[in-house]
Formats: sequence, structure tokens, C-alpha cells
Amino acid sequence: MTGAGFGAETLSSQEVLDDIRAFLRNVAGPDGSFRPGIDPEYRGNSDTAASGLAAPAYAAILSATFGWELPHPDRTLDFILSCQKPDGAFYAPTGNMDPEIPLSKLYNTLQSMVILRLLGAKPKYDPMPVVDFFFSGDEFKNIPLYTTSFFPLFFIAAGKRMPAHIDELMVAYLKEEQQDDGYLRDHVASTFHAAHYYRLTGRQTPRAEAMVERVLSDQKEDGSWSIKEPDWDVHACFDALFILRQLGRPGDPRITKACEKATAWILTCRNPEGGFGHYPETRHSDVDALYFHAGGLVETGFLQVREGLENEELLGWGHAMIPGKTYNCLA
Repeated sequence: MTGAGFGAETLSSQEVLDDIRAFLRNVAGPDGSFRPGIDPEYRGNSDTAASGLAAPAYAAILSATFGWELPHPDRTLDFILSCQKPDGAFYAPTGNMDPEIPLSKLYNTLQSMVILRLLGAKPKYDPMPVVDFFFSGDEFKNIPLYTTSFFPLFFIAAGKRMPAHIDELMVAYLKEEQQDDGYLRDHVASTFHAAHYYRLTGRQTPRAEAMVERVLSDQKEDGSWSIKEPDWDVHACFDALFILRQLGRPGDPRITKACEKATAWILTCRNPEGGFGHYPETRHSDVDALYFHAGGLVETGFLQVREGLENEELLGWGHAMIPGKTYNCLA
């Protein structure tokens, strides 16, 4: 049996949490790395297919979210540090994305910096040249629009203020790309990252009401937001829920209903071994899907973060950020 929300109708939040933790233990490597899935031959999907640093990042983020220790924290730390080179960038040892291209260096270095911060460690070399490269000219416009919030998150992970000149360039870029309905290039992922950017930099999101209305109207009857080809909308449910939770009006019954439907759909993506695929009937559970669906369930309120959680803005792509709370990496 695969997908189809194994036991979804009777699942408790604690059962889901227990299974997520067990899945992470099952994919933990003895060297501190993490496989994308339980099958050693499975090469991953989306982020975990692109980079061998995605799975350990999401494992560390989920563990911090729910108050768990990584299976081999010291080995994971050593593994991450071994991936950095003197140029400051981190290089994934596996994955189908060329580790030498600027996008790879940005993604891998960001995720590695998050892991190091969560483990209370610092990089061996200064990682700032990775970011500086994009703002020596207009290089930041030569990578996908869904990378906009990578930059404030990078500085948060580094424990530093984001420079004003970077923020000015990014805000102008976002303004240039935003449509009247709040969306950027008709893509929920790019739109989510814009909303995430504005939340991390402590300002109101332009056209937030229009953005929320578009997200509500785009939700499918099954509770998902999978309205484009799968590789384009692979994280659409998470992205849409962030927008609703962070920008929506508190108590809006339409958002409550949308979250209930989204919870039901996410649980249909659960597999018998306790992991998640990106879609119902996805054969392989994947750490990428595990993060985005667990994060989605935090956003809908089905799963609760651990008590006393701090620095929640550091955790992945904002699933634990508190609506209405001010975050400002520029201050």
C-alpha cells in the first residue's frame, strides 16, 4: 500500500509526530548525513534531489521545531563542516545540481548555515563572499525569483544584520515583479518567498489582501494548491498556507476552512512507514516532502511546536513564525 493517507481519518497529531521522528531516524546515516528516503537507491525529489545538504537541513529544522535531538549530532556537525571550502561556500557531496553554480552555492551555504546555527557552531571560513557575489552587480536577478527570501534568512542564520543596500535592491526587484493580484510571475512559490522576505525584514507585505484572496480562490476542492505541473507546484500547499497564516485576517472563517481542507489533503500524502510523499499515491517518502508537509501541518495548527521555542524565524521557510510578531533582520 502506498500514499492514500495511510490511516489519515483516525490519525492523532502525536502519532504523526512519532512517525516523523522515526522516519528521520531511519534515514540518518552513520556519518551524520541523511538520505532523502529509506531506500538507499532513492535519489530524492525537489530539494533533496538537487542537494545532499537538503535532507540534513530539514532533519535539523524539524528536530529543533519539535524538541528532538538529531540521531548523531556530533557527526552531523562534522559532516556539514567538511562540506565548506576556503571560498566560504558549502558544496553538497551528492545531488543533481552542479555544486559550482551560484544558485547551488547560495542554497547549500544557506542550509548549512542554518544547521550550524541550530547546532551552536560556526563555519570554518567566512561565508559572506557567497552573498556578496550576487550584489556586486545584478547577479541576484539571474537566479530564480523564489530565492528572494534566501538572503534575509542567510543573515539571520549568520547572526548578522542584512545590509541596507541589499535590502534596497531586493525591495525594488520585488516591486518590479509583483502583479495587481499580489502574485509574482503567477507562481505561488515566488509569491510565498516575497511574503517571507517582507516578514523577515519587518515590513508590511504589499498587496497582502489581494495575495490572500488569490490564494483562497486557487485552493482546489481536495484541499491542495496543485494547479500547475507537479515540479512547479511541489511545495504549493506549504507556500499558500504561509501566506494565509501570516497575512490573512485573524478569525477569517474562510481561512479556517481552507486550513481544515489543507490538513486533510496533507494527511493523504502520508505513507505506511510514517513518512510523506509530495502527493497522494507518491511511492517514496522523502525528507523534502516530510519537511514541507510537517511545516504545513504546523501552519494549519494540526501540529504544535515545542514549548519555549526561540528564534523560530530561523527554522526553514517560516512554518513556525508567529503571525503578527515583528521580525526584522535589518535592525
